[in-house]
Amino acid sequence: MAKKMLMIVTGTDKINSDNKTGIWVSEFTEPYLVFTEAGYEVTVASPKGGKAPLDPNSMEEDISPEWEEALKRLKETAPLKEVSAESYEGVFLPGGHGTMFDFPDDPNIKSILQHFADYNLPIGAVCHGPAGFVNAVKSDGTSIVEGKKITAFTNEEEESTELDKYMPFMLETSLRDKGAQVEIGDPWSDYAVIDGNFVTGQNPQSSLTAAKAFIEVVEGQRKEKFGS
Repeated sequence: MAKKMLMIVTGTDKINSDNKTGIWVSEFTEPYLVFTEAGYEVTVASPKGGKAPLDPNSMEEDISPEWEEALKRLKETAPLKEVSAESYEGVFLPGGHGTMFDFPDDPNIKSILQHFADYNLPIGAVCHGPAGFVNAVKSDGTSIVEGKKITAFTNEEEESTELDKYMPFMLETSLRDKGAQVEIGDPWSDYAVIDGNFVTGQNPQSSLTAAKAFIEVVEGQRKEKFGS
């Protein structure tokens, strides 16, 4: 049985005329490499497909060859409307401020997350990636994060970027309003939370930890289902 993973990335390239945004590079590359090294075929998709934007503030001067290879996958992402949730064993949402603008109300993201939540399949995200959870509900109408222990980019961290005034909402606050039990570590510390098949990381520093924890959850469920 082929091992398949879905990564959903933002397609939004600016907050306003003065602030460009996109995917926070390490939040995509580090999980992507963890997943591929574990033998997963990764589909990279975005709301509209095509070339995905990178947040210029996240671009390091010296990009490793491995990262360069991963970043090639962002040059032509699949449109989410062409993605079938049933084809994947896990879905992972990297962050970047762009997600705050296109993730919450995208109908395809909501549909995909509903499928994974309804069937208790692995859902992962890091930093602003949980913006996709804000308006996602199960088939019974309840929020997919209701009662779930999760983490995400905190209000304190958002305020420290000085971009909070441009955000359509505060992510931590919105997740709490949806019934999530938001757990937070120290600002800018490596902090991840696992609750059943939900795995989340707080910020860019948490990308690798969250990805490794997520792959363990996916592998664990795969073992239960297929025996290997």
